[in-house]
Amino acid sequence: MKRLEGKVALISGTARGQGRAAALRFAAEGALVVGGDLLHEEAVETQRLIAREGGTALTPGPLDVTDEEAVRDWAEEAVDAFGGIDIVYADAGAVRFGSIDSRPYEDVVFTVRAELDPVWLTVRAAWPHLVRSRGCVLTVGSTAGPAGSLTNRCAARSASKDAVIALTRQLAAEGAPHGVRVNCVSPGVIDTEGSRDSPLADDHPMNDISGHLPLGRLCHPDDVVNAAVFLASDEAAYITGADLVVDGGWSTVLPGAPSRKAVRS
Repeated sequence: MKRLEGKVALISGTARGQGRAAALRFAAEGALVVGGDLLHEEAVETQRLIAREGGTALTPGPLDVTDEEAVRDWAEEAVDAFGGIDIVYADAGAVRFGSIDSRPYEDVVFTVRAELDPVWLTVRAAWPHLVRSRGCVLTVGSTAGPAGSLTNRCAARSASKDAVIALTRQLAAEGAPHGVRVNCVSPGVIDTEGSRDSPLADDHPMNDISGHLPLGRLCHPDDVVNAAVFLASDEAAYITGADLVVDGGWSTVLPGAPSRKAVRS
C-alpha cells in the first residue's frame, strides 16, 4: 500500500520547484492532490503530469495565497471534490532579498506577508477539516530562520521564516488535543529557478555554497519532499512540533572547512 493512499492533500505553490515536486510525489504515494498557484497554467501542467502517471489531482483556478477569501474557497473546493482534507502542505511563498539598509520598507512588508500569511491563511481555512480527519500540516521554514548569515542579506526573510517555525510549534500545541500533527521542513539553499536568480547567481557571494556543504551538493526539491512525505505519513504518527532541517549538514558545522568544487547535479 502506498504511504499516503486516499489522503486528500492541499498543496500550495504547485506551479514549479518544491510545490510541483511535492504534488508529483504525494500523488505517486496515493494522495488526492488539490494544488494551486498564481501561475495557474504551470500549476495545471503539474496536474497533467500527475494524471499522466495515473494519479489524481485538481487545480481549481489561479490562487493568491495571501487572499483570505481565495484560500477559503480553495479549501472548500477540495472538500467538495474529495470529501475532506487530510494534509496541508503550505509551500507557496515569495521573497525580496536584501539587507536591512538596502531594501525599502514595502519590500519587508511584501516578504513577511508572502512568507507568513499563506501558512496562517491556509491552515486556518483547512483547520476544521483537519480536526475531523485528525490530519497533519507541513510548513516550510529555512535554515535562514534560526541563524543569521554573513553572506546572504535576507533580514526580512530570516524574520519571516523564523516566524513560520514558531507558528508551527504553536499550531502543534493547539492541534495536539485534536490529533492534528504540525511539522516544519527547513531546507538550506535549494537549486530551483528562483534561487538561480539570487543566492546562486554568478555575482552573489553564496554562488559557490555547494563547495562548502558537508555533503558536497546543493539541496534538490526532492530532498525536501522526501522529508515531507515521511512527516505526512503514518510513520511519523508520534512526531509533531518538529523542525526537520534538510541542508546537507550546513547548519551543523563551524565555518572554515575545506572548500570542495561546486556541484549542481
